[in-house]
Amino acid sequence: MSTIDWLVMTGTLAAIVTYGVLMTRKVDNVKSYLLGDKDLKWYTIGLSVMATQASAITFLSTPGQAYNSGLGFAQFYFGLPIAMVILCVFVLPIYYRLNVYTAYEYLEGRFDVRVRTLTAILFLIQRGLAAGITIYAPAIILSSILGWSLGLTILLIGVVVIFYTVMGGTKAVSVTQKQQMIVILCGMVAAGVVVVMKMPADVSFGDALNVAGKLGKLEVLDFKFDLNDRYNLWSALLGGTFLFLSYFGTDQSQVQRYLSGKSLTESRLGLLFNGIFKVPMQFLVLFVGIMVFVFFLFQAPPIHFNKANLDKVRTSEYAADLDALEEEYATINITAESASTAMVEAMQGDNEASILSAKTNLAAALDARNEIAAQVDELITTVDPDAIVEDRDYVFITFIINYLPIGLVGLLLAVIFSAAMSSTSSELNALATTSMVDIYRRSVVKDKDDAHYFTASKWLTIGWGCVALTFAAFANLFDNLIQAVNIIGSLFYGVILGVFAVAFFVKHVGGRAVLIAAIIAEIFVAGTFIATSLGYIDLAYLWLNLIGCMLTVGLAVLFQGGRSSTGEVVEERLH
Repeated sequence: MSTIDWLVMTGTLAAIVTYGVLMTRKVDNVKSYLLGDKDLKWYTIGLSVMATQASAITFLSTPGQAYNSGLGFAQFYFGLPIAMVILCVFVLPIYYRLNVYTAYEYLEGRFDVRVRTLTAILFLIQRGLAAGITIYAPAIILSSILGWSLGLTILLIGVVVIFYTVMGGTKAVSVTQKQQMIVILCGMVAAGVVVVMKMPADVSFGDALNVAGKLGKLEVLDFKFDLNDRYNLWSALLGGTFLFLSYFGTDQSQVQRYLSGKSLTESRLGLLFNGIFKVPMQFLVLFVGIMVFVFFLFQAPPIHFNKANLDKVRTSEYAADLDALEEEYATINITAESASTAMVEAMQGDNEASILSAKTNLAAALDARNEIAAQVDELITTVDPDAIVEDRDYVFITFIINYLPIGLVGLLLAVIFSAAMSSTSSELNALATTSMVDIYRRSVVKDKDDAHYFTASKWLTIGWGCVALTFAAFANLFDNLIQAVNIIGSLFYGVILGVFAVAFFVKHVGGRAVLIAAIIAEIFVAGTFIATSLGYIDLAYLWLNLIGCMLTVGLAVLFQGGRSSTGEVVEERLH
């Protein structure tokens, strides 16, 4: 990487971090540290909410997802606007009326401290694990670029993020995320423009879209109802909506963002802003991945995108086998490029017969390319049985490093690190807040002064940072990082949402019934996921959100039966 790129990347990141520290240098009490001063405008809330969700994984893994599978992943976000409207109408007014630090405080007033503690613990488990993945994702980049060990890179990134979060608290997270999102959006637009400009001179933007369309990469909607299909319209509108309701309505990393709003109206506008603009942003990221796919039809892609895996083979006794496969791969790529050029010419001439012929030849070349890649994967696992051969997460970073002009490489790396900083700092801050408010101050150490809890909040942030770093060391066990985060969330979000659904809408159910229901539902969801992983049943992970929520609500109503509620809404407990 050039000196200019290093300057662009480090300068951008240093400016953002410095701004956040300076803006929050006067934070000296636990309320400001955990909740902020409740003075944020709607656009800051909206950008902060988007930045919290848009981790580095979004900009590493999502383009690779599109490279392999096209725009179908966009369906995952179709339930988001629906969830935002529901939350604005039913959930935000309750949180603002109760003036809570965390979403789980409400549950003690509605049920009891046991339910509050259980849901807080479920959140802490899933968000603590997810935070590890958001640290691991950018570590892939630095370890690949600098040749550092992945473990050392994870440690360095984690220490920087922990320091940044400990220093500023929730307000530092929110005020910097606005700048981070601006950098992110500008960087992704720049990447999209450059990849189109890098196409051959006789291939226009329209030609590139037509090629992608002919190869099925632009197909968004899948109306087929299939419980084993992760991304179709039904799993998105049902399972996806429940996932987003739980994530934005009960996950403290998001709730904390809009609880810092100046008013209920500002927070509502911020959430609606997120619901409107998040889907187009995801389309932009996926579109960049598809354009990278088209680019690699005319430019030979690596035989395997994870260079570290190839280096292991090159230094082994199978180096000659790899050389032979690369020679065959180069020949296939020439065929693929010729077929791609022929398809463009046929489409420009509107010759359907030639288009069909070129498409057939190109599809055959791509199949042959995939077969060679599969043989390389076998070589990699022969050399290192523990190696992860899935290389989707390396597609976009390979394009960035090898094909973007000087200066833009640094900007795109700043994009990915900005996303990592924003999401990870939000997660660590939310984990510390929930641990402090719902566990430590409520049940472990009571009646201490503000200075004690302020200091403890910082130590809890450090502690959760260490937990995230530990899990980051094992994140490479997942095939695709963007799916890994959503799978972890789906294991817990449905049950948490079910508890809140009972609290909001089923007033006669008390604490004991919902506690037992939540425990049973969580065990069932975990068992279902394990059975799916072992191949006993076929069920896409998004459905776990719907199952967990419905099972929690149903069992709670069943267990309550005809008994009177012991958990009426007692708002006074929270004041």
